[in-house]
Formats: sequence, structure tokens, C-alpha cells
Amino acid sequence: MKRVSIGGVPEHFNLAWYLTLKEGEYKKEGINLSWQDYPDGTGAMCKALRSGDIDIAVILTEGIIKDIIAGNPSKIVQTFVQTPLIWGVHVAEQSNYKTIEALKGKKAAISRYGSGSHLMAYVNAENHQWDLKTDLDFEIINDLNGAVKGLTQGKADYFLWEKFMTKPLVDQKIFRRIDDCPSPWPCFVIAAREDFIETNKDELKTILHIINRTTADFKAIPNIDYTIANRYNQKIEDVQEWLNLTEWSQGLIDEVAVMEVQKQLFSLDIIPEIVDHNKLTTVV
Repeated sequence: MKRVSIGGVPEHFNLAWYLTLKEGEYKKEGINLSWQDYPDGTGAMCKALRSGDIDIAVILTEGIIKDIIAGNPSKIVQTFVQTPLIWGVHVAEQSNYKTIEALKGKKAAISRYGSGSHLMAYVNAENHQWDLKTDLDFEIINDLNGAVKGLTQGKADYFLWEKFMTKPLVDQKIFRRIDDCPSPWPCFVIAAREDFIETNKDELKTILHIINRTTADFKAIPNIDYTIANRYNQKIEDVQEWLNLTEWSQGLIDEVAVMEVQKQLFSLDIIPEIVDHNKLTTVV
């Protein structure tokens, strides 16, 4: 049986992977697919792809594009979630910050450099015409638990993270969300190491076929809203809102979206150049 390792964030976006693994769908096709949670997100997965710790990652679009340009020997093989990610801009409940403008020049908590929370802090700053050199400062907090500690203790002032996953912390009055910052592109893609793609194309096609079959009908799974609410400690009305907003994809990210990501990252001085679509993606 062929062993394949895949990584992703332990969030509701990836429940379809858990369901297909639970049903043993990959093993039926001779593939022993092992899932690795990466609660500290895209930066950690980029590192894992580079080191060969994982073969495939379900990863933020902007993060993997940045890292491929920086030398990560991987390619995007498919869009996973077509809709934008809605990042909430959060502060500690007891903080004095009430508006985005009050956060100008303050310290952003980020999981690590190159992560989504890092890159979207730049997007948020650009949206509000801040000076990217003087109005941004960062504190590495690793993951969501680290953000709770960092904001509560005053080590950082604000934190960008997916709004529905942080909603329980808002409901518990640990965080206060003062704004939303949607990513202006499809939020998650599936990327794989180039050496894995070259030597395991059939297995990769099979894995994509299985997950695509599930995501195509994901919203029609009986009681899926209650399953998500129970598994991820969410209120049912929040899950239903999230499901209404979210669309999965079964196709390769298009050139227009890839260019939009690159233009934004280049304008923010996060990437040194804009490269061709085929240097970042491949058809399996």
C-alpha cells in the first residue's frame, strides 16, 4: 500500500478529508493517506513541504504562492475552497482598541513569518492606507492558543484569524472582533511537492478524485451543520452562515486569480517578482 502524507489546519474547511479518511476511501484504492494537523498554519506547512515531512498540503493560496517563489519545490495542483477567507481582526476583550485606525502602528500577533496571519496583516494595512514600513509590527505567537495568551497578556495588540473559528472566543469574551478583512482570492489550494507529483501522479489523481467527490456534495450530507458545530465547538447558526458563504472547488486555480495574488504580494513588497502561472501550478 502506497504511503502518502498530507497536512492541513484542524478547521471545518478540512472536515471532508476527515470524513473520507474515516470511511477508509483511500485505503480501498491502495493508498495509506495519513493526515497531519498543522494548527500553526501555512508557514509550518510550507516548512514541512520543503523538508519532505509531508507530500501534500491544503494550504492558504497567498502563503504557498509566496513560498514557491521563494524556492519551495512544490506546485499548486488544485483549488480547494473557491470562496475568499473572511479574516476577523481581533483584539483582547478588555483592550481599549475600538477601531481599525486605533491599531495603526500597533503590534500584530502572527503565527509565524510567511503565514496567512502575517500576509493578511499587510493586506489589512494596505486596505487602510497605512505605511507598510512604519505602521506594522509583529509578535510571533505560533497558533490560536498562543494568540489568546499574547493578546490577553498585552504582548500583541491585534490578531487576524478566520472569523468563524475565532467566533467561540468572541462569544466567551476573550476576543473582540472589530472588523473583517476578506482575502481577495480563493482561500485554500492543494499543493504537492514536485518530486511527489512526478513519481506518484496516479495516486495523486485518485486522492483528488475522492476528495472532490465528497466536497461536491458536502453541503448535502445529512446534518452536516450539526456535525461541524459539535466537532468544532461552534454555534449552529454560525455554522449555517459559514456553509452559506463557502464554496469548494474541484478545478485548478485560474491564471487571473494567481495573478491577482501576485500583484497584491508584489505591491506589498512580500515577493520580489511576478512569475508565470505554470511556475506555480501544474495539471495532474
